[in-house]
Amino acid sequence: MIADRIGRKPVLVGCSLVFGIGTLLTAAATSLDILFIYRFITGLGLGGAMPNAIALTSEYAPRKYRATAVMTMFTGFSIGAAAGGLVAARLISRWGWQSVFIVGGVLPLIMAFVALALLPESIRFLLVRGRDRERVVHYLSRIAPNHGAFDELTVGAEEQPSRAFAVTQLFTDRRASMTLLLWVMFFMNLLDLYFINSWLPTVINDIGIRVETAIIITTMFQVGGAVGALLLGRFFDREGSFKFLAATYLGAAATIFLIGEAGVSVPLLTLTVFAAGIGVIGGQTGSNALTAEFYPTAIRSTGVGWALGIGRIGSIIGPTLGGTLLAMGGQTRHVFWAAAIPPLIATVAALGAAFIQKGRRNENRHL
Repeated sequence: MIADRIGRKPVLVGCSLVFGIGTLLTAAATSLDILFIYRFITGLGLGGAMPNAIALTSEYAPRKYRATAVMTMFTGFSIGAAAGGLVAARLISRWGWQSVFIVGGVLPLIMAFVALALLPESIRFLLVRGRDRERVVHYLSRIAPNHGAFDELTVGAEEQPSRAFAVTQLFTDRRASMTLLLWVMFFMNLLDLYFINSWLPTVINDIGIRVETAIIITTMFQVGGAVGALLLGRFFDREGSFKFLAATYLGAAATIFLIGEAGVSVPLLTLTVFAAGIGVIGGQTGSNALTAEFYPTAIRSTGVGWALGIGRIGSIIGPTLGGTLLAMGGQTRHVFWAAAIPPLIATVAALGAAFIQKGRRNENRHL
């Protein structure tokens, strides 16, 4: 909500500073209570940075490549997660666990100052808010130096800011149904994503596979996510994008189910985990892109932020639910059968969104 008032850049830079400082402080934690506070601060910063990175990327990308741009940007999350796990093991063995948080805190602080110096503000945001016309002309002149008449640029009526509270606007102008469906998708998919991230190494190790191999197999989940985001972007830029999102979620459900059927076969586990990464993480990056596309500029950061916020509730429940299922003595295959249910629910929600999307497109064609 703040970014829809003061801009994407200051919030993105500020949040990067917050989660960088929070991560550094974690290295100095002396008790569990203090550790919880520092991780909470880190989570606030990270949670604020992500929707603004999505909104800013979406607002700079050409319409026909918008989903591709957002999904490509978000591969950094998957690549960072995969690399982080591998690097952390080496740092811990050589310099102790604190070194992970020192490195993890310094890097975002450096990037915050780089962004402060080099990252431009969203042109769409500046136009919608009627601010700093000279900066708009400067940015556009750098992007398209041979184009003229930048002083005459305006935004459509649907992009005009409202005086209403930003969150309430997520449910006005016939946005309520789509907003709720997006929240269901984010909740279910992030529940599954964090369940798999948290419990997959343990589950694989428990069935008799060495810890080192289990970590490598789990890393393939993030690798699959990065590959999925790069491969699927062009499909999400086409008409009927929510139908394709539904197909992606359905594929995620199928591959998660197959993880439970793979047994102790390392090649088969690696393949199914990689494919699950394409479906789950690829589906999440697609959801991010389509959510940013759905909301107008004046409430885009708010819309993406609330969807991710609802999803974060799922990300908390996912690992807890996984622990409960394992504590109940459930077999590995049954745990993954259960884990295939959330993406099936997300599939139904995506089909509902596709129905709304088609109805709106038909209305626009008859105007």
